[in-house]
Amino acid sequence: MSNVCVVIGVGPDNGEALVRRFCDEGYQVAMLARSEDYLARLADELPNANAFVCDVTDLDSVPSVFADIEQELGAASVLLYNAGGGVFKNAEAASLADFEANWRINVAALVAATQAVLPQLRQHDRASIVITSASAALRGRANTAPFASAKAAQRSLAQSLARQLGPERIHVANVILDGVVDLPRTREAMPDQPDDFFIQPAAVAEAVWMLTQQAPSAWTFELDLRPFGETW
Repeated sequence: MSNVCVVIGVGPDNGEALVRRFCDEGYQVAMLARSEDYLARLADELPNANAFVCDVTDLDSVPSVFADIEQELGAASVLLYNAGGGVFKNAEAASLADFEANWRINVAALVAATQAVLPQLRQHDRASIVITSASAALRGRANTAPFASAKAAQRSLAQSLARQLGPERIHVANVILDGVVDLPRTREAMPDQPDDFFIQPAAVAEAVWMLTQQAPSAWTFELDLRPFGETW
């Protein structure tokens, strides 16, 4: 049986780094994102990367995408949920639609993906679900009301899944990123910051890979990743 990893939320940042890391380990990687052109370019570059165009906030479409993945690549043993989004407003300024959009991408779509992938994960002796989170899951600042409340709900969902699925040897881990990810747009916005100010996507991917390799007797549920200079 081939090793298959599903990465949801593939863009030119942590998502791409996750794809590259698992391709390097010989996995067949199913890449899910909305941008067909971007996925096609990455699939052309990486022989083990396979494009599946999908907007996971279209919840009804998620089961069929996972069925396609299993048919084309085999049963997944790893799900990396890297999709996320945020509306940064206070509770008075944010609309109910803002709150709903944050909940849909951070919580509802994670539920849909988990329900769709579990029959595949259960075909393996060991499997993993790793969720990319943010420090907003632990604290709600004044202007992060929609985002922080959704991320806090996502963290509680991850904890519930970890307790449910652990006895089945399905490791659920939540990775909290606390800092600014190194991207062209963040470099442009912060031109005076030194290299070590930024979170490196390749380093995030390495940490996620490590989580999927942990022995069940010493699983990590939550992992904080931040540059050494980040205030916390």
